[in-house]
Amino acid sequence: CLLGARAMGKLQSKISFHTTKYRADSSEGQTGPGGASQQHSPAHTDAVTSVAALKPDLCVSGGRDKSVAVSSWRSGTALRRFIGHEREVTKVTSALDSSRVFSASRDRTVMMWELHGTSGPRQHFPGHDLVVTGLAVSPDASLLCTGSRDNTVCKWDTETGECLGRAAISRNLVTHLCWVPGEPYAIQTSEDKTTRVWDSRELQVAHTFPAKQHVQTCCDVSQDGRYCLSSSSGSSGHGGEATLWDLRQTRGRVCEYKGHFQTTTSCVFLPRGPTLAPSIATSSNDSTVKVWDQDTAGRG
Repeated sequence: CLLGARAMGKLQSKISFHTTKYRADSSEGQTGPGGASQQHSPAHTDAVTSVAALKPDLCVSGGRDKSVAVSSWRSGTALRRFIGHEREVTKVTSALDSSRVFSASRDRTVMMWELHGTSGPRQHFPGHDLVVTGLAVSPDASLLCTGSRDNTVCKWDTETGECLGRAAISRNLVTHLCWVPGEPYAIQTSEDKTTRVWDSRELQVAHTFPAKQHVQTCCDVSQDGRYCLSSSSGSSGHGGEATLWDLRQTRGRVCEYKGHFQTTTSCVFLPRGPTLAPSIATSSNDSTVKVWDQDTAGRG
């Protein structure tokens, strides 16, 4: 279903460019008078460039300060900080409930960190020629897929650091990677306006969805592995949509979510509850976050 610009999300909220960040010490946040949350000191000393879930109460973030931080969203405490990259961190990820954290950087490398290990990297993955812009880890954290602006996607053994495969596609400037739960597939978006499905076993493209009109900036996969999302660049009300794709049956476009007036920078499937309809969230350079009904794009 193609939905017009009036199919706005059910929720909009302004994103501040000076948001309160997590405190980087061991003290816990407290509730102030009237139930107001206490502010915390930053976990990073410069802009935060990426954030991902690590465990139900923990998240991992990367920043322009070249560091990776693990924070408790409940207490506002930064529990660990990892230093090792020579330039800003571009992406972070982990296998959910794993103790392994992965970070990509403009220094053209990827590093693996152990949540309960030393402050230095457990493993180092060099090999890309340009900034690493995509990062996806298998559910058991044994395999890692990385993508770069050098037009390549690589597969790595996380235990040994060995590069198990490297695939290059002309003009495939990778913007994001994510793993399909329970499957040997990874989804990748690109500046060539396409979204690709990679089979990690042979590191070959299993499917390419029809090209969009604008650069694809981000992707996500539903927990049941049935659908994937991609988001588009845009300006002045043109582009900026998110697109729902069918991964299992038609492998075609299911729905579009239109309403952002600038580039949609990220898209994510929201956790489902027993009484909640399937929903997705998108964020944009137009300073809004929108939450959509997955099936009706907010028009239900």
